[in-house]
Formats: sequence, C-alpha cells, structure tokens
Amino acid sequence: MGSLSAHIKGQPSKEIVGDSLKGVDVLRHLGVKDLERVAAVKVNGESRDLSSTVEPGAELEPIPIDSEEGLDILRHSTSHVMAMAVKELFPGVKVTIGPAIETGFYYDFDYERPFKEDDLPKIEAKMQEIIDADHPFIRKEMKSGEAIAYFRSQGEEYKVELITDLGAEKVSLYTHGSFTDLCRGPHLPSTGKIKAFSLTKVAGAYWRGDEKRAMLSRIYGVAFADRKDLKAYLKRLEEAKKRDHVKLGAQLGLFSTYEEIGAGMVVWHPKGGMLRHTLEEFEIQEHLKRGYELVKGPQILKTELWKKSGHFENYRENMYFTEIESQSYGIKPMNCLSHMLIYSSSIKSYRDLPKRYFELGLVHRHERSGVLHGLLRVREFTQDDAHILCAPEQLDGEIKGVLDFVRDMMAVFNFEYELEISTRPEKSIGSDEDWERATHALMRAMEDHRLPYKVNEGDGAFYGPKIDVKLKDALDRRWQCATIQCDFTLPERFNLFYIDREGQKRRPAMIHRVILGALERFIGVLIEHYGGAFPVWLAPVQAAILTVTDRNIPFAEKVLKSMEEQGIRAEGDFRNEKLTLKIREAQLQKIPYMLIVGDKESQNEGVTPRLRSGENLPMMKPGEFIQRIREESKQRR
Repeated sequence: MGSLSAHIKGQPSKEIVGDSLKGVDVLRHLGVKDLERVAAVKVNGESRDLSSTVEPGAELEPIPIDSEEGLDILRHSTSHVMAMAVKELFPGVKVTIGPAIETGFYYDFDYERPFKEDDLPKIEAKMQEIIDADHPFIRKEMKSGEAIAYFRSQGEEYKVELITDLGAEKVSLYTHGSFTDLCRGPHLPSTGKIKAFSLTKVAGAYWRGDEKRAMLSRIYGVAFADRKDLKAYLKRLEEAKKRDHVKLGAQLGLFSTYEEIGAGMVVWHPKGGMLRHTLEEFEIQEHLKRGYELVKGPQILKTELWKKSGHFENYRENMYFTEIESQSYGIKPMNCLSHMLIYSSSIKSYRDLPKRYFELGLVHRHERSGVLHGLLRVREFTQDDAHILCAPEQLDGEIKGVLDFVRDMMAVFNFEYELEISTRPEKSIGSDEDWERATHALMRAMEDHRLPYKVNEGDGAFYGPKIDVKLKDALDRRWQCATIQCDFTLPERFNLFYIDREGQKRRPAMIHRVILGALERFIGVLIEHYGGAFPVWLAPVQAAILTVTDRNIPFAEKVLKSMEEQGIRAEGDFRNEKLTLKIREAQLQKIPYMLIVGDKESQNEGVTPRLRSGENLPMMKPGEFIQRIREESKQRR
C-alpha cells in the first residue's frame, strides 16, 4: 500500500493512500468528477497519460477531452486507430506519421496503390471494431537501438528513419491491440474513449514534403468529443464544399489556372479583374487616408542586395533567381528592400518621421507543387505591403495604428479575428537585445489595447517577431492574412538613420505589415466567406438588366448606358429567352440586383428590381436605382 501527497492546481494538498498511484486514481481520490470526460492529466505542468505514475507532492490538472489540448489528444489517438485499421485491411502497407491537426488528423501511408475515397467506409468500419474492443493505449520506453531493430523487423523503414534522425538515447512507443507506433504521447486511456469520428478525404503527400522522396497516400479524418459536435462540423464541411472558391471561381468567371502557363500562376478573367480592381482601389484610398505614401519597386534586384539583407542566407529556398549579362538577380519575394532604399535616398530629420511606404507589390515565392491550391497557395501574388520607418519612441503608437487599421478593415468584411505573436525562430539574424525590444514593443501595443493574444514560440520572420492576425470566416474557419512585424535588424544592415533634435544620427525602427495580406489568398477567403455572393460595393457586376421581350430592348439599352455612365457595374441580357431562365442564370452568377424591363417598365421609363434572394422591389426610375446602388456602395454593403 503506497501513499503520497498531491493536489489539484489551485487547491490544497491531500494525503492519498492506495494500491495504485496512477494519475487517474489520484484524480479520483482528489475528488475530480466525470473522469470519463478526462483525456489525460498534467503533472507539474507536463501532459501525461492517465495511467502514468504520480510523484509525491505533485500538482495535477485534468485535461478535459473537449478542451483544446484534450481534442488534440483525442485526434492523435484516433489517427493511431486509423493506422491499425489500415494495416489490418491492407497487408504490406507501411506507416509514416499521423499527427493531430486543427479539427482533425491525418496519417500518411506507403502502399502499392494510392488509397481512394471508396476505401474510406471500409476503414471506418474497421476503426469502429477497434474502438468497440476498447484496447488500452500502453506506453513503453525503449532504447533507440532496440526500437530501430523492432521497426526494421516489421518492415517499417519510415519509423527507422525517424528514430535515426531523432538521435535520442530513448524513444517512447505506444501499443493498442496489434498496433505499435513511435510516439511521445500522451494518448487516451483506451480506444473506447473515441466517441465521434469520420474520415473525410484522401490526398497525395510527399514523404517529409520533399518532391524527390516517395509519394504517399494521406487519409484525413475528424474527431470530436461527442456526436453533436461532429454532426455540426460535417454540416459545415458540406457547406464549405458548396463555397469552394475554385469551384465558384469557375462558375462566376473570376479566375483560372492553366497547365500551359504553370502551377501556382493565376489568370484573372474580366469579372475577377474587376473584383481585384475594386478591392485594390479601396485599399489605396484607405492607406492614403492614414498617411501612407504610394511607392513601387522593381521585380528583380541584384543578388548581392539579397545577401546584404539576409534573405539569401535565410530565405533563398523560397526565391527564384535569374542572370542578366553575367550578373545574378533575385526575383523579389518581399518588398522591403526597395522601400529601405527609397528611405535612404535622402537624409531624414526626426520631423520627417514616421515614413509610411505602401505598395501593392507583386512577389514570387517558390512553393512546392503539392501545397498549391487555387488562390490560397500560389507562386505569384500581390501583397498590400507597407513599411513604416519611425523613431523608436514612435514605435508603440505606430503599432497601435496598424492594429486599428486591421480592426477597421476586418469590420468592413464582417470578419472576427484572433491575434497571435510569433517569437524568434532558430534561423534568424540580429542581436538578442534587438529581438527582445521588438517582441516587447508588439506585446505592449496589444496589451495597451487590451487585445487578447496567444504566443507562438519560434515562428517569427528571420529578421523580427510578428503579430499574426487570424480571420474567422462565416463557417468559423481560421485564415492567416494580416501580419505586423517589428524589425531593428534590417535598418542596421542598410545603415538607415535620421537626424534627431540634437543633430545626431539615430537608427529608426521599422515595421513590416500587411493588412489583407496576399490579395489572391484574401480573395479566395472572401469567395468562401460570402459564398460568392459579394456585397454590392464589391460585386463585379452590381446589376443585370433583363428584358421580357425584344420590343423592350431599346429602353433597356438606354438604362444600361446611363448606368455605365454613372459608374454602376451593369450588364444586359437581351436574349430572346424566357425571363425565368434569365433570372435563374443571373442568380447563379450571384448578381445582387436583376432589373426587369417589360412593357410596363418601358412605357413608364422605370425598372423593377429583384434581389438575388428572390425579393421583388417596387418599380422605380433608373436614377432612383442608381442612387440606391451608390448609397449601398458608400456604406460598404
């Protein structure tokens, strides 16, 4: 019979006596209720299995299965169950990695053929058998050499590679039923704790994301703490399929990609070009209102300049290079170099600061073909990029100004958002002091604004920490768009300075920031957010004029001309077709207004507006309708 003192976080210690001093039993002794809803336990801040032994004097914290960390554990455990099911159903398959991801999980497999959607029901059924069997997840530590020998005997060469690359003295393995996997854990107590899961799709993925390595089959799934949450998610997934921006982009005539041109390069059709123009024009106006100056830099800059900035050393795998007359050039992946050279083209006084340079800058980045997708991941894109150079004492106000700008812009599109600060990565430039100053400046600005944020350790840019803005769309999905980066390093490398009040040279601070981010990506998000039904101010076509008969065409043409002259984006459908067909096609194009022109309208020189929702408005004069469109556009509705 053993004993120990332990306590739940924030509560007094309690002496526990019993045959078992495992986490689950200690929690029970400490009065934790509904242990069925506990996925794992934190012991002195370390996440562990419920079956792990608890040390004397430990502080315990249960991890609820429906918490963020609990769901990660649930999903990772479910990926192990899927791997076991696949191994039992498809002899000879080799397993690689199977992490939890946001809302779900995946596992990559090496098999003699790619997996298909048709395989998923059979895998799900086998998974349910494993769950019903309620196999316990059993952890075992093993010397790396023994683990390598074990996995080699199983023909699991990918696990051998992973363990070899870890270079650790020991590794941990988890076994449930007939399946053993390399994993650091923790896991659920048993497979029976998995109550709600579904496999969603299959895809291809290169081993370790390397196009030169094996192509694997990736199976995606989702898992939740209960069936209600799963059902709600699957409903959102179905809605997301209807809103898919690639499908809607083709349906609405917005953009295309062509194999003949190359992967990750977008071709904008007339309606998509108008959508982009409207968005860009709006952005320029909003920047000018806030004291930004428009600038523009070239597409290629000498490689020596990229070496000076640190991009060549830290970012060249994402860059394209070319040669002109034996001189090496880098195609720009970012706009900051030109903006710094503009700043240094003349001596600046403290009275000139801050300088806010804004560019809708076209950039190119090398992305692997396997991650390219529609507008969301491309190789050529335009950033609403700006660089603010200011005195260090102005930094706090400028960061707050950018946060306010983000707030105002997100409100226009009805986006809620979350903030996350990313700190110094392993691969970086600059002194510890500069990184600490920059990180503190970003944190202080958010705290002064009373904005909640998370910390994402080690994910900053190579030259400075950053605030990442994650949008929440109409389906409650998160999208990374805006970023705010604080940088003391590049001004040092490019010897940027200003003259202070005492006539001395001082180094400015620099803020790199985007508000919408890559316009291609943002438009892709907008398409899915609105389901292609853009608000009037943003819609490529604001009104379609539909004639009832050919005799109505002369008046309809007059209406169309007057609207075009007044800057209303309109088009006419004067075909000799049924009105119901014209209305249906205009609705499929998600045009905000259809203006019906029949005999009554022609005789009274009016139009009868119909909303894309199906609602009909009273007949009105064309001028009244134009004023309505203008008012809605002014209010960004």
